[in-house]
Parts: sequence; C-alpha cells; structure tokens
Amino acid sequence: MISQSLAKNKIIITGIKPSGDLTLGNWLGIIQPLVLLQKKFAEQYEFYFFIADLHALTTFDKKFDLKQIIRNMAAILLSSGLSLSKTTFFLQSDVFAHTYLSYILECNTYLGELNRMIQFKEKKKKNSSNVRVSLLTYPILMASDILLYDADIVVVGKDQKQHLELTRDLAIRFNSFYGDIFKIPEFLKIGYTINSLTHPDKKMSKSFFLDKEKDKGCIFLLEDLNNIRTKIMQAVTDDIGEIKYNPEKQPGISNLLKIYAGLNGIEISQAESLFVNYSYKEFKIKLASLILEKIKIIQDNFKNLINNEILEKTFANGALKANEISRQKINKIRKILGIKYSI
Repeated sequence: MISQSLAKNKIIITGIKPSGDLTLGNWLGIIQPLVLLQKKFAEQYEFYFFIADLHALTTFDKKFDLKQIIRNMAAILLSSGLSLSKTTFFLQSDVFAHTYLSYILECNTYLGELNRMIQFKEKKKKNSSNVRVSLLTYPILMASDILLYDADIVVVGKDQKQHLELTRDLAIRFNSFYGDIFKIPEFLKIGYTINSLTHPDKKMSKSFFLDKEKDKGCIFLLEDLNNIRTKIMQAVTDDIGEIKYNPEKQPGISNLLKIYAGLNGIEISQAESLFVNYSYKEFKIKLASLILEKIKIIQDNFKNLINNEILEKTFANGALKANEISRQKINKIRKILGIKYSI
C-alpha cells in the first residue's frame, strides 16, 4: 500500500524494459499502479519514467523490431492514463549521461559483487558458453539510471531487489570516497506479480516460441479480445471448487483473484468475499468481462495514439529535461573526480 507520509518535493523514478509485447502482468505489475500513484501524489512528487531501451540490447537471441516495440510501449503507457504534465517521460538512450555515469560506477564496483547477482548466475547457467559482458554489468547501468536523477524513491519489482541493493551500496561507497554526491534511494514495491494462466507457479511472460493466440498462459494488451476471453475460460484452476486465495494449494484460482483485485483496485480479500458462492466457471465469466472492459479502453486509446506525432514530441521534450538535469549531475561528478576542464 502507498503511505500518505510521502514527503513533498521528492523524486520518484522507474523504468520499464521494452523486451516484447506488453502483457496484463506488466499492466497490473507496474503501469496501472504507477498511474494511480501519480494521481495520488502529483503535487508532492516529481515523476521520472523512462523506457530502458539500452537494457533491451543485452540479448540478441531473437531478432525483433525494437523501434516498434518502444513506440507501442509508449502509446500503451499514455493510453493507460500516464500524465505527461506530471511526468518526465523519456528514452534511456536519448540521455548519454546514463552510460557515462555507468562507466564511472564500474570503476567503483568489484567483480565479486557482480558475479553474486542472482539474475546473472541464472542466465549464465542457461548459456555458459556465450555470456555477454552487458549481462554482467547490467546492474551498474541500472544504478546509473537511478543515481543520475537523485531519486528519493525507486518503483521496483521484487525480482530487482538485489540489483537495487547494489545501487545503494555503490552510492554509499562513492560518497565515502568523494563526499555527499549521491542521494541514497529507497525502494517502493507496488502492484501485483501476475502468473501464467497455464503454469500459475511461474510469472506471466511472453513465450518466444509461440505467437500471441497460441500462447495460452499470457494475456497481451494488444491481442484480439475474443482470444483473451478464451484464455481466461481455459485458465488452469484445480478440483477443490472453492474460490479462495491460497497460492500454495490453489495457485491457479489465487492468480485469477489477484487479477480481479488488481483491475478493481481492491484487496485480494475483498475480491475473495465477492465470489464465495460462485463456481469457477461463473467467476471466470465475470473476470473475463472485467478484463475485456479494461483492455478495450486501452486498445481504443492506443489506436488514436500510435500514429500520432505526440509520441515524438513527448520523447523530445522528455529528453530535453532529462539531459539538462543529468548534465548538471555529471558536471558535478567530473569536477569532484578531477576530470572536468574546458566543458
């Protein structure tokens, strides 16, 4: 839950990697909660939201149209209610200071720290013969993304917890060497982790081997509405027959309850109480109708935005502000390090 104690004149930052088509999991995990957070604390906070396109370059296992993915993502974010008047919205690659600071932070990072990162170890285990350096240094660029803007609060997913702890460690270490340069950020977990409809013990994510229609475990924000209804009706449940939130014994129905609660902005316990006497089929019908109602609004807004020049203007305006803020920070760091002379 979001605390009312959030102080005034602080900065909230978050980024999302354009690794593929956005899913309902992305929407309930970060997009909708961020929009609600923005509406609630618009007067108290400055919001920085960036598309982390440089992070998307860490893998080239499958060729994809990154430019179109970025454009789709931006249009969906705006279609979901992200307010441009309250947000500095930009592309990571449009602000060169991200990679500049990343190298400086690399010079203050130990190899052992990176080798201990769980995500790196997991990816290395899957493909030990072709491990890219960018996978190893990924957390340093993430630290740069955050520290560059003196963020007070970073909106995160729980799978990034270790990377963000490294961010704090790097900031504290740098400050101990050079003085009070970086603000030490706090982390805020919002939203729900939505799991696969077919394998509810795993996170909802796009399959690289199936197209949207055949990927029964994942709901995409831009897919055909009839496909979405079918996927919900075919979602894995259990033979207990009781609509209860019990992730261990009933992971499938618990996942569907999370989706319902997230879409309505209510607690899971409230969602659970609404369907005490419902069959699984009846509950799925209600849930499917709710999902279609929400996604249709996004799709209608998306159609009006996707070919609109407002996207280019948005990125240009966001980059202008982000570059100005980051330039000041980099100049301060260069001066402290003794590498700022004529410019």
